[in-house]
Amino acid sequence: MTPGSPSDVAEVAAPAAGSAPTTASTPRTEAATAVSPTIGALLRRGRTWLVLAGVLVVGVLVLFVIQGGVRAQAGLLDPESPGSRGSGALVEVLRSHGVEVAPTRSLDAALDAVAAADGAATLLLFDEFATLDADGLDALAASGARLVVVEPGFRALEALTPGVRMAGAADGVLDDADCDVRPAIRAEALSDGQRLLTIDDDARSAGWHGCFSQDDGFAAAFGPSPGSGGGDADPSAASAPLSLVAATTVFENSRIDEDGNAAFAIGLLGATPDLVWYLPGPADAEATAAPTLGELTPGWVSPVLVLGLVVTVVAGLWRGRRLGPLVVERLPVTVPAGETRQGRARLYARSAQRTHALDQMRVAAIRRLAVALRLPRTSEVAAVARASPAVVGRDATSVMRLLVDELPANDARFVALAAALDDLERDVAAASRPDTGVRPAHPGPTAAGPTTTTTATPSDDQPGRQR
Repeated sequence: MTPGSPSDVAEVAAPAAGSAPTTASTPRTEAATAVSPTIGALLRRGRTWLVLAGVLVVGVLVLFVIQGGVRAQAGLLDPESPGSRGSGALVEVLRSHGVEVAPTRSLDAALDAVAAADGAATLLLFDEFATLDADGLDALAASGARLVVVEPGFRALEALTPGVRMAGAADGVLDDADCDVRPAIRAEALSDGQRLLTIDDDARSAGWHGCFSQDDGFAAAFGPSPGSGGGDADPSAASAPLSLVAATTVFENSRIDEDGNAAFAIGLLGATPDLVWYLPGPADAEATAAPTLGELTPGWVSPVLVLGLVVTVVAGLWRGRRLGPLVVERLPVTVPAGETRQGRARLYARSAQRTHALDQMRVAAIRRLAVALRLPRTSEVAAVARASPAVVGRDATSVMRLLVDELPANDARFVALAAALDDLERDVAAASRPDTGVRPAHPGPTAAGPTTTTTATPSDDQPGRQR
């Protein structure tokens, strides 16, 4: 049992029906109302979250049904995929034109395939998750193949084409090639959904130029591979040594037949008898070290952070104040005991803590029984439980069960036990009062349940009592 205040009894429960009649010395208490949360109340309280969870589950199932099948077959630009985002249609067209397509998933396999073609090969690179590091990109550029990089990331642009950067998305169809590259001239236009690249002055002087322009950007850029020299690229060739295509739209199955996408893709990838279709896989990711924070931030960030830390420490030493001793201050706040009692009772009722609330009432009742029986305040519960039946004439086992053993299984049993405690206190107080020798003529309500109550009628010689 947990110690508590005797005042908790009056708020948590009231005597049940069948207890002794109320006299002038016994205040009338109202019937207790059980406020334990039911399953229906809990569902009503959390109905908003239940509805949101249901909508989320339904949305996930719908997305799985719509996209799960196609996504499970292959990824974006997979050369063997017939899905909407795969490139199986383009690969089949190239093979029908005599181009040998070799799909690869690792850097070593791609380099071996290029070497097997004696350098007369085109290598398509689509690094969707930026798996390759600078060394891998340099190895591809030095392989001697015509390199076509689709949707290049920041790392690929830094390693292969300094001065060329991504510049957002194009608006609508690009219907002007505006360059001398043969595949772009044959295509004449590209569908909507393209992305753009910008070429700075240094890159232009190194031999870079773009096709399908919009504002200052280009859907494709062509130039020399690193180390090949700026003016050696032949813009009239089937494809320049290094080609950049800003978006995957040109090669996707669902968009290949729009505008000039097919002519542009076939012209880029069908210039040589061998095509190595390279999509970096898990083997390349294992050998790639993640970039450090220092590599991802500009060079001035670290000195500024160190300077800011030094300034913060100096300012703290200069303007900081030492903490003095703690000051104890009495707050002018008084909380009435009744508010505390009512608050605890409501908390017990709302959280259905019947056992804890009954323990509080039992502790208070045992203390008052000890006072009524003239027992020391340090008496054990067993001593009070043995002395009470001797005074009121009840069974010792039932009294021990009421004071200690039984746990309330529901609200109704909790109210019955609270009423039985109240009846036991009233009987012990009446039997122990020195001005009357009347004892209850019945065992009274116990933990086993309420019984019929007989109350002694006060005599005329008792002061302060009324009939």
